[in-house]
Amino acid sequence: MRIDVVSLFPDMVQDTARYGVTGKAIENDIVNLTLWNPRQFAKDKRQTVDDRPYGGGPGMLMKVQPLRDAIRSARADDNGWAKVIYLSPQGKQIGQQDLLRFSRLERLILVAGRYEGVDQRVIESEIDEEWSLGDYVLSGGELAALVVIDGIVRLIPGVLGDSESNQQESHMRGLLDYPQYTRPDIIDGKEVPKVLQSGDHQAIDRWRTKQALGRTWQLRPDMIESYPLSTDEKRLLNEFINEQALKEE
Repeated sequence: MRIDVVSLFPDMVQDTARYGVTGKAIENDIVNLTLWNPRQFAKDKRQTVDDRPYGGGPGMLMKVQPLRDAIRSARADDNGWAKVIYLSPQGKQIGQQDLLRFSRLERLILVAGRYEGVDQRVIESEIDEEWSLGDYVLSGGELAALVVIDGIVRLIPGVLGDSESNQQESHMRGLLDYPQYTRPDIIDGKEVPKVLQSGDHQAIDRWRTKQALGRTWQLRPDMIESYPLSTDEKRLLNEFINEQALKEE
């Protein structure tokens, strides 16, 4: 997969992407990360990329010409089709299924805004979708781009060592993940659940499903409301709720 990032701070993206899963994917040629700086497309000697907004107001906006030319150069650098995403507080909040959908693309161009945003005409002419990490504002889109890249890259086949790793994570099935434990068996008097030490894989799967359902019910009731519970899952969730009620008595 090829991912292009249009940013006024390309080193910020490139340096951070060198680490962890994304770094290994780039090193192994599974992912190609290419950076484009709008300053290099500015026409004046000062490489101006921002200007005051019409109508007044605080801050500056990214100008059309340098940003548009950077996006178009990214598009033209490869004959293949690419979807262009602008990372913005006004965008659609990204979910796991969005990341999964875009991990199947061959090319993706992420546009990181700065200042108070970008000229609306760039959005109308060059942007396919606007994405947001959540209902808050960052100083720029670079951190958001890195979050999106990390979320997408780990879903690409061959990136994670265990092909099933990302299938069992929170949000992949519409539920939060179940609790996990490693050695030693006992820490500060707290023991790993006996079922996980039993070797009974059917019982372990049942426990994990119950815990995933229960944890989601406790922490994200909104997710449980929209999750299509099967008959067995309803029974397991009711067991979890009853067990929690007994603990609280």
